[in-house]
Amino acid sequence: MKQIYLDHNATTPVDPEVIEAMLPYLRSGFGNASSVHAFGREAKVALENSREQVAAFINCQPSELYFTSGGTESDNLAVLGTAYELASRKKHIVIGAAEHDAVLKPAEYLARDKGFMVKYLPVDDDGFAPLDRLAELITEQTALVSVMHANHETGTIQDIRALAAVARKSNVLFHTDAVQSVGKIKVDVKELGVDMLSLSGHKIYGPKGVGALFIRRGVKISPLFYGGGHEKKHRPGTENIAGVVGLARSLQVAERRLESDGNHISKLAEFFIEDLLEKVPDCRLNGPRSNRLSHTVNVSFEGVEGESLVLSLDMEGIAVSSGSACSSGTVDPSHVLTAMGVPAVAAQGAIRFSLGRSTTREDLEHVLDVLPPIIERLRAMSPVYNNQNE
Repeated sequence: MKQIYLDHNATTPVDPEVIEAMLPYLRSGFGNASSVHAFGREAKVALENSREQVAAFINCQPSELYFTSGGTESDNLAVLGTAYELASRKKHIVIGAAEHDAVLKPAEYLARDKGFMVKYLPVDDDGFAPLDRLAELITEQTALVSVMHANHETGTIQDIRALAAVARKSNVLFHTDAVQSVGKIKVDVKELGVDMLSLSGHKIYGPKGVGALFIRRGVKISPLFYGGGHEKKHRPGTENIAGVVGLARSLQVAERRLESDGNHISKLAEFFIEDLLEKVPDCRLNGPRSNRLSHTVNVSFEGVEGESLVLSLDMEGIAVSSGSACSSGTVDPSHVLTAMGVPAVAAQGAIRFSLGRSTTREDLEHVLDVLPPIIERLRAMSPVYNNQNE
């Protein structure tokens, strides 16, 4: 059976160059970067070289970059660390209504257990946040605004530069979750004007278990846990040297391929969207046609339950998602689509196809052959769809 992987927003395969770069630090170069002997010094050099490479990719100073275990930890460190640092003076935060759970859940915790007021920045039908509404939500008590750069479910690319400027006018810190955008489009922290930015390795053909948080010089946040002096005490714990080397190499590869990958995937996505909307009746694209990560194609199929479609496609060797991978298995409609005003029934029938470097036109043509009869079969079993169309 032909195997087709269209879930690159959940995770990506590790690039062969990345594996080769990591191997020495899984074998002989296994030292602890905090040790003063030769093994430790070798690890320390690899750690700091990697920091310089990742920092250069997003245009920050190496001293402003802190390695973490991934996007979730980076997001938690930004949201909770800022809240803990400013809690005695400010207990109000604003987050996007369509954020990843790695931002939503810490905010919910702060509201539930720490006495914070959390306000949600709404989005329009395409997932874009209104600038004027952000200005209305910010108060003198606002400690932080956190809005995602590119959405993990729909690919919507926010105007982070403009949103961050609104926060800056009120002297409010601004964080963006750029886990889905870094390595796929140009991301420059100075151009964006953000105070903090999260990124992750396994979304960009790097290893799992490693990420980073950019914290602009002068911004103070509290650590989430305590230990040694690693990462300038912002993130104690022995650094994952092989992981950070892999992250750095994955970004080097991404920089080299940024334009070619973007052109390749954009053309494939447009072909796929056009043919899909033509071949399958009663389906809709969720999110915009422009200002979107072309890698991400989110489609609702009327009268179809998303998880059933995911399982049916899996039986055909096709891997897709019914939304955020971290929320897979839930029967609730996607909060991202709900925030965009997508009706609950349509949101429950949504599928995310996320393309990658290895995706080919032949892959998508095969999906377009397999998908329509599956949709027809599932709709034939749906009393809701049949009643609507009688």
